[in-house]
Amino acid sequence: VQLQASGGGLVQAGGSLRLSCATFGRVFSSYAVGWFRQAPGKEREFVAAFVFSDTTTYYADSVKGRFTISKHNLKNTVYLQMNSLKPEDTGVYYCAGRDGGWPGVGDEYDFWGQGTLVTVSS
Repeated sequence: VQLQASGGGLVQAGGSLRLSCATFGRVFSSYAVGWFRQAPGKEREFVAAFVFSDTTTYYADSVKGRFTISKHNLKNTVYLQMNSLKPEDTGVYYCAGRDGGWPGVGDEYDFWGQGTLVTVSS
């Protein structure tokens, strides 16, 4: 299984970006995809997750109401729509996948994609 993240870029505060995470390979119905981010000098933190089996979504408190995670109807691609972006949303965003559902806000995922940089200017 391989994951490929894309969609990062430079945006002004208040703007929007949509990140994509494509999973290549066989996945099971219990598959979950999580988005994490890492700001310069800080630890990687959980952002959002999507569970394929029941379409349950999870969000960090810091992004609730601004970010939306969703899945393409036909493809194993998960999107992270980011609205009302703030400078503190700046960082490298990673997507990760695992079988067995959502592991909580930790990073116990089996597969990781490369990061995509999001920069929010003030």
